[in-house]
Amino acid sequence: MTVVVLGSGPVGQTAALLLARRGVPVVLVDEHERRDPVGSRAICQQRDTLDVWAWLGAGCLAEEGLTWTTARTFHRDRELFALRLPDAGSALPPFVNLSQARVEEVLDELIARQPLIDVRRGHRVTGLTQPGRVVVECDTAAGPRRIEADYAIACTGAHGDVVRRAVGEQLAGVSFADLFLICDIRADLPGWAAERRFFFDPPWNPGRQVLIHPCPGAQFRIDWQVPDDYDLAAEETGGALDRRIRAIIGDRPYEVVWRSVYRFHTRLVRRMRAGRVLLAGDCAHLVAPFGARGLNSGIADAENAAWKLASVLRGEAGEGLLDSYHAERYAAAVENAEVTTATMDFLVPRDDKQRRHRAEVLARAARDPAAHAEVDSGRLAEPFWYAGSPLTTPDPARPFAGRPPRGALPPPGPGILLPDVTVAGGRLRDLARAGFLLLTTPGVPAAGLRSVEIPVGGALGARPGEAWLVRPDAYVAAVLRDTAAIGPALRRATGG
Repeated sequence: MTVVVLGSGPVGQTAALLLARRGVPVVLVDEHERRDPVGSRAICQQRDTLDVWAWLGAGCLAEEGLTWTTARTFHRDRELFALRLPDAGSALPPFVNLSQARVEEVLDELIARQPLIDVRRGHRVTGLTQPGRVVVECDTAAGPRRIEADYAIACTGAHGDVVRRAVGEQLAGVSFADLFLICDIRADLPGWAAERRFFFDPPWNPGRQVLIHPCPGAQFRIDWQVPDDYDLAAEETGGALDRRIRAIIGDRPYEVVWRSVYRFHTRLVRRMRAGRVLLAGDCAHLVAPFGARGLNSGIADAENAAWKLASVLRGEAGEGLLDSYHAERYAAAVENAEVTTATMDFLVPRDDKQRRHRAEVLARAARDPAAHAEVDSGRLAEPFWYAGSPLTTPDPARPFAGRPPRGALPPPGPGILLPDVTVAGGRLRDLARAGFLLLTTPGVPAAGLRSVEIPVGGALGARPGEAWLVRPDAYVAAVLRDTAAIGPALRRATGG
């Protein structure tokens, strides 16, 4: 009963820890001998990602990360509006910024204390087959090695072509023409520490965009949209990079901590489950980073895969449950692709029609607050809602109304992630992650399941006589008014 996790970035680390927390032995494989601690890379962690890490024992990430609550949007030299992120009643912040290197360091410390995780660094995957079990071939400094496991989660990132080819998949989609220059700088910028700033067509980057994120330690991450022939080395040598930075921060001391150039993509595999292999994170889907939907969606992949694999390996569910991994997480990947493609079309218009639309929206937003919602600098990461999942039992009394407005959450119901609330036994989400949980209103029997009584009304809006069946990833599987329906709902939620 073993799962091999390929790739030990944050998605792979999280998947390994979630499996081990549920009692599943893991072999965690990575091609690199050691970490590269340089550069911010994925910096923006959403509340529900922090929630998963807190359950694993990494609550310090929410505390160490820089919390930002305001997103300011500018057009040229004028501020259009400022959006304050909703509180949502959680003890966790809506977003924090923290370098990927620090996240990896903290998760590595947890992995080192977990006896069920066997870490194999310096193992470059060269092949993968599935002759009944998963067999992974690796090159190491000591020669070829073979690893066998019951299942695999592939978290090998955008460059995981070996694994994708081995299961008959590829990342299909588009790449955007413009490049993006990313610099981490250290500087004293009073008043900027709790704000994300987005600039459309600023005078110091005409015709393109700039995004500024605050980070811990008086660091700031600046992303410039630049032409596809941009030459970073030439700009550094000629002093243009210094002028580019000073156009934003003025005549004050600063230090460049890291810089790089990226091209953004929208690419998806066709299937996120291929036999005994589940593809997760950037190995399965790539999206532009505006809205922070890359890492955060990868962590959601890891949690979805982990509870389902643990259920199958412990004999609590049949292998058919794993088909729902693709059904749920591919739907999430498609939504992320749609949302980020719409953002990129607004940021980098591809034709005259898109350019006219953007110009008209930005001009209107300067004088009409009703147009603010049409300005697309990236819809911030949010949970995906499994209302249409084959595991979810619909409730006609709580129909899903579709994607809510930006910054809003749908009301609790089938397919919706539980709100982060505390009851007498502790945090509801923590209680759910221990296994299927039944939330009962007063007078409703528990039907043999682990149960917690909840009040009528409250954060869930529960009604008299209801029982709420909750999955091990804290999503609501069903809301029921007949205890005889609990058994069928549970069978459906476990893929039966």
